[in-house]
Amino acid sequence: MTRSAKISWDDTVLPFQLDASDIRGRVARLDGVLDQVLAQHDYPPVVEALVAEMALLTALIGQTMKLRWKLSLQVRGSGGVRLIATDYYGPTDDGQPARIRAYASYNAEALYVDAGGFEQIGNGYFAILIDQGQDMTPYQGITPISGTSLSSCAEAYFAQSEQIPTRFSLAFGYSQEADGNSGWRAGGVMLQHMPSAGVHVTPDEPRGEDGLLSAADLLDGDANENWNRANIMLDTVDQLELVGPSIEPTQLLLRLFHDEEPRIFDIQPVIFGCTCSDNRVRQSLSIYSAKDIRHMTTDDNQVTADCQFCGAHYTFDPETLGFEAKMPVENDLA
Repeated sequence: MTRSAKISWDDTVLPFQLDASDIRGRVARLDGVLDQVLAQHDYPPVVEALVAEMALLTALIGQTMKLRWKLSLQVRGSGGVRLIATDYYGPTDDGQPARIRAYASYNAEALYVDAGGFEQIGNGYFAILIDQGQDMTPYQGITPISGTSLSSCAEAYFAQSEQIPTRFSLAFGYSQEADGNSGWRAGGVMLQHMPSAGVHVTPDEPRGEDGLLSAADLLDGDANENWNRANIMLDTVDQLELVGPSIEPTQLLLRLFHDEEPRIFDIQPVIFGCTCSDNRVRQSLSIYSAKDIRHMTTDDNQVTADCQFCGAHYTFDPETLGFEAKMPVENDLA
C-alpha cells in the first residue's frame, strides 16, 4: 500500500456538542490505523469489514476514556465469525495519542458465501468492558446481538445498559484513489442525547427490537423532538463526507448541524498499538501446571505463543515456566 502525506485529521476523534439540542457526539476518521490493524492478519474481505466497523465503533466510544483506562468491545457469535475483540487504551498522558488494536476469530468453512458480514455472526452477545486500572473492579455490560449491524448492536447496548439514546452513522472500505494511493478509509459520527439527572426508565413494553429499550422509550417532549431532528440531519450525510479525505470533520459538522450550534473540543489522535510483551505472555503462561507446560513444549524443547492482536511470536525455555513463582503482574494500562 502507498499513501500520500498524512492529512491532519487522519486517525483522530473530534468530540463535539450541539448546544441547541442537548446532544453530544464524536466524529472519527481512521485511515493508517485501520490499515495497520488489518495488516496483522489475512482476513477474508467479509471479516475485514467487520473488524473495520468494530475498530471504528471502538474509537468513537473510547474517546471518553480517561488517562490510562482501557475500553474493550467484544462480539461473540454462533456463526462463522466467532469473536471480534477490540481494545482502546486511553492516553498515558495529556496530549498523547490513544491506542487501538483489534482481531477476529472465525471458521472459514462456516462463512456464508453470499451473506453480508453481520449475518456471519449469528446469535450471541455484544459486550463493553472498562478497566480503570489496578485495585479497581472492571465494569462489564452485555446485550444480545440485535439489529442489522454492529452499529445497531452498540446502539442497543447504550439504550439498554446505559439508558442513553445513541446513534451511529459509519462508512468504511478499501479505497483505490485516482492518484494511485490505496488503503482502508473509515469515518463515522456518533450522537448521544445527554442524560437527565436521576432519570431511570422502566417501560412496560420496550419498543426496540428483541424486547430491548430504544431511544423512543427514553425520551419525550422537547428532548424527543431535538433527538429526532438531529437524527434527520444525520440521515442526510453521504459516505464520502464521512470518510473524507477532502472534508474536514469541522466542515462536516457545520454541513450537518449548523442550526444546532455545534461546539467542538480538543481532538484526540489515535494510533495502532499493541501492549503484548515478553513479561505479559510469560505471566499468562505462569498459570499452567508443569504437566500443562510439558504438553505445550515442542519437539525442539520450546514453548511458543503468538499475540492474537499483532502477531508477535514469543519463544520460551519450558524450564522457566510452570515451576517458578508468579511474576509481579505488569499493569496492562502502562
